[in-house]
Amino acid sequence: MNQDYKILVVDDERDLCEILQFNLASEGFEIEVAYSGEEALSKSIERFDLLLLDVMMGGMSGFKLADKIRKEMGLSVPIIFLTARETENDMLTGFNVGGDDYLSKPFSIKELVARIKAVLRRGKNVEVKPKVITVDTMELDLNRKSVTIDNENILLTRKEFEILNMLISHKGKYLSRQEILDRIWADDVIVTERNVDVNIARLRKKISTYGSCIKGRSGYGYCFEN
Repeated sequence: MNQDYKILVVDDERDLCEILQFNLASEGFEIEVAYSGEEALSKSIERFDLLLLDVMMGGMSGFKLADKIRKEMGLSVPIIFLTARETENDMLTGFNVGGDDYLSKPFSIKELVARIKAVLRRGKNVEVKPKVITVDTMELDLNRKSVTIDNENILLTRKEFEILNMLISHKGKYLSRQEILDRIWADDVIVTERNVDVNIARLRKKISTYGSCIKGRSGYGYCFEN
């Protein structure tokens, strides 16, 4: 029954990962393991039916990873947090960043399996609607991270797509270069406002007639108007 479900376990405790991989595979799940949030992001997250994320990891935390998956990647894959900490604030943070359940260590495999099955059942009952933003004949598919104009695919880089999405989501409002930098280049150390200008110049060319909808105003930043 469970063999069709793919689960990604993300935890920097290798012994625990080995235990989870063996026991969950015995329950019929297909299991992959990542030992850090950074390694998890190198995988195709959309392939998985559920994620088990450790909260406290070296480098990127489970909360930060979940936030990226929800906000930047736009994925709704169910997430169960695993943590050695059990405070109300931690639980609230977990749910606020898009977690579906929260399980404190140590836990029994039997309880974990029950939680996994419950979350997967809930997910089956939720109608998944495509996230598409439409501006006349231009469509942004937030799930596929793709843009079409008059049904023709427009090839954008990740940064270009995120900038376009951000501007259209705040249509009619000027966003400063710093706001765009903080959102789009949040984890990059060496970036300047020039990065914003260069990416927007390329974006304007790629979206052809809609390029003129991206307005620039000195001292205010950029705005999408049509």
